[in-house]
Amino acid sequence: MAHLSSFREYIESLRGLGELQEIDALVDWNLEIGGIIKRSYDLRAPAPLFNRIKGCASGCRVLGAPAGLSRQPGLTFARIALSLGMSPDSTATEIVETLSSAHRRQVLPPVTVTEAPCQENILCGSDVDLGMFPVPLIHKGDGGRYINTWGVVIVQTPDRKWTNWSVNRVMLTGKNTMTGTGFGGQHLGMIYSQWKALGRPMPFAIAMGLAPVIPFVGGMPLAENISEPDFIGGFLGEPLSVVPCRTVDLLVPDTAEIVIEGTVDLEETAPEGPMGEYTGYIVSSAPAPQPVYRVSAVTYRNQPILPVVAAGEPAEENHTCWGIAVAAEALACLRGHGFPVSRCFIPFESAMHWLVVTVDGDYRGKTTARELVDRLAAIVFASKAGFMLSKVLLVDDDIDPSNINEVVWAFASRSHPSQGQFLFKDQPPFPLQLFVTPEEKATGKSTKVIYSCLYPDSWLTEQIPRRLTLSETCGEPMASHILAKWHEYGY
Repeated sequence: MAHLSSFREYIESLRGLGELQEIDALVDWNLEIGGIIKRSYDLRAPAPLFNRIKGCASGCRVLGAPAGLSRQPGLTFARIALSLGMSPDSTATEIVETLSSAHRRQVLPPVTVTEAPCQENILCGSDVDLGMFPVPLIHKGDGGRYINTWGVVIVQTPDRKWTNWSVNRVMLTGKNTMTGTGFGGQHLGMIYSQWKALGRPMPFAIAMGLAPVIPFVGGMPLAENISEPDFIGGFLGEPLSVVPCRTVDLLVPDTAEIVIEGTVDLEETAPEGPMGEYTGYIVSSAPAPQPVYRVSAVTYRNQPILPVVAAGEPAEENHTCWGIAVAAEALACLRGHGFPVSRCFIPFESAMHWLVVTVDGDYRGKTTARELVDRLAAIVFASKAGFMLSKVLLVDDDIDPSNINEVVWAFASRSHPSQGQFLFKDQPPFPLQLFVTPEEKATGKSTKVIYSCLYPDSWLTEQIPRRLTLSETCGEPMASHILAKWHEYGY
């Protein structure tokens, strides 16, 4: 696997593919950077690299849309594939399959080095001023400027047995203070609770501008007690290199562009949010109190590059990265339980709201659609991946789950309006989803649904209708003839 070991190697790979747009015009951190990133998503344009930012130290840069989609033919998922060490022309389902397969590999803990590029510059104590970095106000209406949208928050249990690297948003509140999400029921919050029970502030590090595989695994809903750096080593087939922090007892990726170190306060909170969300909306609501990050040191590379994701309508990194990672974990979970799954995918257009599961046709005659639905619900909705999902489409494997046209067509034409819908009550809701009611948030109980788009059980195999693909429309010989002469027709 061609592992890109640094953010800068990744940027150069993007440049070589024509997936990088350097912007030398002076831009404003106040909404202009966020707006340009949003427009690049809409056009599937190359990732913008901002070289000059108003009011920021010379040399500090921003890369937007680090895992956005491409408009180049055959390279739609190039940034995602490159991030995972795959060929840039890989398909979406190939990417999910590759990431999911990491569960079958032996984990490899990282190796520690004593010197690292991420510590070319070191600021400690009163010298720390996070305002030196080009931290954007991304959306109009955001509660503040968000410094972390594509890095990992690094924490460790007090007994040092579990290291957690997770992607969580983090907002500036002062020159050496921040606040953020992830403390309510997520792994970050579970580890924070252990430190709180001991009465000791939790050490943290936030690493940004990383080897591109790291955010993908940081966003993956791995099970409790699985350490992401060890999992990444197993996935790559080689250990990551990490370096000790300067003021806390944690290890961070050695090629990170920027590392922020310190402790999370046990008592003090600060108002956080609102922020434009992956659902495609920004909700007008009062900021919520979240724990305060107290910064003791900042280290960074010369001319550091801050990655920025502008959450919002599809497709952006919450859909490309998080969606790929959640689908990969769901696939591994279903296979681990012996479910006859062939592929899983979360269509980017669904903004992380649909999981499409396809099943091997061999199930026919061995079980019923209802039995498959019930098994699927029992496995997925009980998993960490399933916690984030409320709507699942179960489809025969003649449908490509990464092709939104095929998914919509199968849903519309195959799912019976009443008999194809199966409701599962008293499920824990994912509170960021717009349709979750205040009552459901308060009680922790909501309804999830599986739509069966399977052919009816009563149909024999020979009764299943033929899809009218090109080859089925005119026959394989004629289809090949037409494709060979396509340009001769004037197209």
